[in-house]
Amino acid sequence: MSKLKGEALLLIAAVIWGTAFIFQKMGMDYIGPFTFTFFRFGVGALAMVPVLMISDRFKSRKDPGSVMPISSKLLVTGGVLVGLANFAASALQQIGLIYTTAGKAGFITATDLVMVPFILVILRKKVPLLTWIGVAVAMVGMYLLCMKEGFTMEIGDLFCFGGAAGFAIQIVLIDKFVDRVDPLKLAFWEFAVTAVFSLLFALIFEEIDLGQVVQCAVPLLYTAVLEVCVAFSLQMVGQQYAPPAIATIIMSFESVFAALSGMLFLGEVMSGREALGCVIMFAAFIIAQIPEMRREE
Repeated sequence: MSKLKGEALLLIAAVIWGTAFIFQKMGMDYIGPFTFTFFRFGVGALAMVPVLMISDRFKSRKDPGSVMPISSKLLVTGGVLVGLANFAASALQQIGLIYTTAGKAGFITATDLVMVPFILVILRKKVPLLTWIGVAVAMVGMYLLCMKEGFTMEIGDLFCFGGAAGFAIQIVLIDKFVDRVDPLKLAFWEFAVTAVFSLLFALIFEEIDLGQVVQCAVPLLYTAVLEVCVAFSLQMVGQQYAPPAIATIIMSFESVFAALSGMLFLGEVMSGREALGCVIMFAAFIIAQIPEMRREE
């Protein structure tokens, strides 16, 4: 597969992720955030089963020894750690969508791309100067997008910001395990662990009404099958062929598609200040990737 095809797959994934915000927002009209997250990732994990079966059959024909058992200790360990980070991030994001717009949630969530350097520093890894500049620019954009008079952030934005921090941790954890395990099986364990913890919290804090779950079928199926199963699989395949920095920039377009879909389908409107914040934040995503792009030239 060519580099161009790999980038095309990543762009399709970004479109799915971005438009999924409006379905996540719609889902909050029917059920609670933990219940939504449980069904979203539970159905997503089930949808991964035939994908894994096809993948294993294809690999076994080429090299039977290349098929990693689903119960591999390293795979399960990675899946649990990534799943816990994904649960925290997804739950916080879903709660935030009760109080904020899909467009703003998309841009705030995308700041995980510039939070990663802070985590790398904690892990004692060197971070280029341009990446730090990108972080600083993103903070300016975040201020314009989210901060109100009195230097306060709305509660929904705060939850989404917490979700973005969780996704940043998830990105670092995936990077640690993805080259040592089957990435699709790692995704399955991630989704399954997220679903289990979401169900636990739903049983404690929410009342699961199956009638309302049925009414929420369209948002749930879109986010479970297309966003969770399909888009993540496209990301895994696409990143095998597209350079990492380019892949990250393409995936950051998720924020643009989130804002556009929110305006087109939910009638959301951004103020001039908020729109400027979005533009500045998107510029920050690009700046933060320049060092990696230079290394790949």
